[in-house]
Amino acid sequence: MKLTAGALAPDFELESTAGTVSLSGLRGSRVVLYFYPKDDTPGCTREACSFRDSMSRLQGHGATILGVSKDSMDSHHRFREKYGLPFALASDPENVVAKTYGAFGKKMMYGKEVTGTIRSTFLIDPQGHIERVWSPVKVDGHVDQILAALDEAGSSASGKKTTK
Repeated sequence: MKLTAGALAPDFELESTAGTVSLSGLRGSRVVLYFYPKDDTPGCTREACSFRDSMSRLQGHGATILGVSKDSMDSHHRFREKYGLPFALASDPENVVAKTYGAFGKKMMYGKEVTGTIRSTFLIDPQGHIERVWSPVKVDGHVDQILAALDEAGSSASGKKTTK
């Protein structure tokens, strides 16, 4: 299933480093939902640390960050602690949510086709609709893309307010 901008983001409930989390429980704020392959690997660590290093700017847009992988809760807790990650990581051990979002499937890795997590990010609006999709994600510069989309969403929201 390939989700696109404008679609209602599928609800889910997962265990996370902040307790049980659901998309419906995050309504009212923008959500940056990102799927990544594995805790404490080079690309995933760079991605998580990029979110960490830009946290104040992301929160300035009212964004809640939630990372999802199939790793165990123990792995997530170690990963968060090791890198001082200030956002929750959720465990999707059977890739059910990743598959629902189209973030699991066939991909190319080192020139070979494999099945696994497709690094993907979904920007979800406060009403639960998908605003933007990035898939597959290239780690370098990705947080800047998200911030630009948040800036754009903020200026169009403020534009709507002034026209009323």
